[in-house]
Amino acid sequence: MYTIKKEFHFSASHQLKQMPDGHPCARLHGHNYVVVLELKGEQLNPYGFVRDYLELQAFKDYIDDTLDHRHLNEVLGDECTTAERLARHLYDWARARWPEVSAVAVSETPKTWAEYRP
Repeated sequence: MYTIKKEFHFSASHQLKQMPDGHPCARLHGHNYVVVLELKGEQLNPYGFVRDYLELQAFKDYIDDTLDHRHLNEVLGDECTTAERLARHLYDWARARWPEVSAVAVSETPKTWAEYRP
């Protein structure tokens, strides 16, 4: 099995309104997000790739146009802004375009990661 990964970055704000009063994530705050898109394939294409990295430009464009410097609650809804749900959202978006997509990981801080892998 071949595996490739590509990293993407964006900055955005969000608020976890479902958290109890006094929880720091219940307040409006922001992150410099890191997203890792993973693709796997049993075989390589005629060029020797799982998928040409240049084809993943659409994923970067989606992140830049839809998520970067936005308030995620307004873009995705109040219940969809945790790192876990963001990873699932990005996985679903990418998987609909490329069948080799196997996982998406999202980092909000240098020490925290959430991953969606079916």
